[in-house]
Parts: sequence; C-alpha cells; structure tokens
Amino acid sequence: MITTLLSFFFLSSTIALEPVDLWTERNGTVGPGDQCTCEAFLPGSTFPMGELVQLEQTAVQISHKLELEIVKVEMFESKLTIYMEKVVNLTVLIKIMEDDPDSYSELYIQEVKIQIKQVEALILELQASIQTSYTVLITIHKEITSIIVVLTRLETKYDKNLVLVTRREYIKLQQKLEECERRHNEIFNPNIGSCNHGGISRLSKPIISQLNANLNAGYMYGGWGKDSKPLPGSENMYWYSASTDTSVRYVSVYTDYYSLIMRQAKKTYDLYATNRDWRGTGNNYVIRNNTLYYQFANPFSMAKYNMTSQTAEYRVVPKASKRFSYHYSANQNLDFAADENGLWVTYATEESKGKLVLGKIDEVAFALKEVWQTSVFKPSVGNTFMVCGVLYATRSVDIHTDEIFYMYNTRTRKENYVSIPFKKFQENYVYLDYNPTDQKLYMFNRGYYVSYHVWFNQNNQTNKPQLLI
Repeated sequence: MITTLLSFFFLSSTIALEPVDLWTERNGTVGPGDQCTCEAFLPGSTFPMGELVQLEQTAVQISHKLELEIVKVEMFESKLTIYMEKVVNLTVLIKIMEDDPDSYSELYIQEVKIQIKQVEALILELQASIQTSYTVLITIHKEITSIIVVLTRLETKYDKNLVLVTRREYIKLQQKLEECERRHNEIFNPNIGSCNHGGISRLSKPIISQLNANLNAGYMYGGWGKDSKPLPGSENMYWYSASTDTSVRYVSVYTDYYSLIMRQAKKTYDLYATNRDWRGTGNNYVIRNNTLYYQFANPFSMAKYNMTSQTAEYRVVPKASKRFSYHYSANQNLDFAADENGLWVTYATEESKGKLVLGKIDEVAFALKEVWQTSVFKPSVGNTFMVCGVLYATRSVDIHTDEIFYMYNTRTRKENYVSIPFKKFQENYVYLDYNPTDQKLYMFNRGYYVSYHVWFNQNNQTNKPQLLI
C-alpha cells in the first residue's frame, strides 16, 4: 500500500519574493512499502482561516449578548408605560386634593405620600437599569467596530469572497445593535425632531462602520449619511460620495444600512456627461428631500441636483470668497447643513476678513433669505454643523481629540465659546454633518464611515410631569 504524505513548508517573506514552483517532483520508481513524498511551497501570506473562525465564534457570543439586551429594552418599555400611568394617576389625584384639601384625612395624605415615594424608587431603579444596559451596548459597539476593522483589513488583503459570509453576520449584528440602540434612545429622548432642549451636552465615542464603498483608503475626500428630510418610503436610505481629491462627481444611494455596508448601491448618479458638466468641489454637501446640495465647481456657486428629475441648477452666493477653507481640507468654501429648522450654508467673505458667515436658504426659491455674521475665523475651524438653528464649530485639540468650541444661536443672535471634546477615529476628517431624523453626527474620516450619537442638555424642558431618566 502506498502512503502519500503532503509536507507543507512555509517560506519566509524574503524567500517568497523569489519565484518558486508550488510543487516539486522527484523522478524514479516507487516500489511496495516505499513512500511517495510531495513538497508544497506556500507563500507566507496564506489566508488566516483561524482568525476568521475566531471572528465567527465571537459573532455568536455578541449575538447572545444582544438578545439579552433586546429583552431588557422590551422590559424597560413595558415598565415605562406602567410607571407613566402611575405618575399620571398620582398627578390627577394630587390636583383633586389641592382643590379640596379639607375632604382628605391626614392618614389618606400619608398614603399618597407613600405611593409617591414608591414610584420615585421604581423610577430610580429603572434609571440605574437603563444606564447599566447602555454601558453594555457601548461595549458591544466597540467589539463590533473592532471586528469590522479586522474584516476590512482581511477583505482588502485577501479574497473578499472568503470574508463575505462572516461580514454578513456582523452586518446583521450591526443592524440589530442599531435597532436596540434606537429603542433604547427613544426611552431617554422620545422627542427626536424637537428643539425643546438646551443645546448639545456631549457626543458619544466614534462609531466606525467600515471603509468606504470603493474599498480604498485613498478615497479620503467625501461624505456619507442619511437624507435629512426623506421622501415617503426612503426613511432608511443612506448615501455616499467620495473621491481621491476634492472634486464631486458621483453620488450613490443605498436602500438601507445593510445595503450600504454590503456596498450594494441602489443607484449611482453621475454629475458629468458629454452634454453637461454639473460637477462640484469641496466635501460639505447634504441630501435633503432627495436633492443634493453642494458647491458648484464652475462657476463658483451653490448648486442643487434633484435626484428624482436628475436636473441641476446653481445660484451665486453674494460676496462668498474662494479664499477661505476649513483647517483640514481645501476647497471647502461653501458648507451646506440641514437641521430641524431647514437648510443652511456657511462661508466667508473678503468683507468679513475670513470670519464665518451663516446663511439660511429658502429651499423653494433656492436663494439666501437671511444672513448672520459670526466672529470665528474660518481657517481655524475643523468643520461646522447646524442643530435647531444653532451653528456649532469644531477645532483640533490633539491628534486624538477635537472639540466643539463655538456656537452661534440664530434666534437670539448670541454666540458662546464652549468646550465639548470628542474622540476622533483618525486625525483628519473632511466631512461632519448633523442629521435631525436620528440626531446623529456623520463624519467621513480618512475614508471611513464614522458617526456619533448627540446628547442634549434638558434644562429647557417645559414644566410638565416627566420621568428623570
């Protein structure tokens, strides 16, 4: 009986640089009892299957954690409904007692006080549980983020088809985590779209989705996000645009988050054709009502591209200068933003000596209807965004940290210097915009999709019964 032995010799990286035959043969006859030996020479960069198996095992563990947290969130929602009913009932009861205090004995009043203390204890218990659960969600998000980075590295270095199945599993986990976080955040802040708050208090840690759809870190200039005023049926749509320079030509839209991560574009729009040139420049565009608002390349102006009709138009911004850009990138002369109050554009003029000017855009007339002058010098700013009619500006603290350092309130015409630090995934970013539909900041950071949850001060709430959670 002939036994065939397969011996694998892994060559060092220096040897692998030389051309080698993967199989070597030995001539001669093989008699009974002899061994037939084949030597296989494989390069040192073989696919790390063990690493992929470990990632799949981790996916199972994370899935179990998420299932537990989803059950907890469902429990929080049911408890919250019960507690709110108790609060409403007590509120009604206390109002009746206030109207006719002499009709109630001291013993009855003491019983009501005990009920109030019981509800207070229940609320404090729920608050502690929710905060603990959110800490777990943050940990899960970190784990998924780290693994997505590893998968992206494997996908760019090896055959991406080998990684595809595992990536799909993690995308499902990401979607499940997004849904769990959304429901969790609704408990904390059920008023998305409302401006009944005291401004930004803090940002979450950066949430890294993955490398861009071009699967190329060289696409450092670009942006991504969601439509700030989506058409009916497009509430889950995402968009992405990027380039190796500051030009703006292609915009891709994706049905939902899964399609974005799987790089399965629903449609890609091209702003350039043989019969027209609608290309732009800079990296501060937004999509609102299925329309791309961006900086037109020639002539220098603001433009909008209607993705429904696939037509474009532009308007010159009075006095806007091409000489002043943000700190991190050139050609960011017109910066578009959308918030709960509408559509905005920031720029600088020679007259303002490079200080930021903020304009409110009439979306129907596509023209500036009001302008505000600020005192902050645009080239010192990393980027800006709008929330509830308030302009926020960022700047660099160090290679790991930026901060929101300035805010201008268009309603009061007052400006303030603040310090709200936040971590960066990598040092430089060219895109930062807020979306009012989910109260997130979307950042394009050296080719990666990055986002942040935004938390608000609640000191402007109206005086109505509320749960302090």
